[in-house]
Amino acid sequence: MNKACRENSASRTSFTDKTCPVCLRPFSWRKKWHKDWANVKYCSKRCAGERNRSKHD
Repeated sequence: MNKACRENSASRTSFTDKTCPVCLRPFSWRKKWHKDWANVKYCSKRCAGERNRSKHD
């Protein structure tokens, strides 16, 4: 295993799981969120789009 791979796997374990406020399912860190994990709130684009829909029903 090269150094970059070891660093990446070690840093991944430092992220805690989150719960999506729309579907209430737990989700974990994904590589595409590596720069913005602190601001990620929804598990998917679908849930992000549904966030306001329940207020209008």
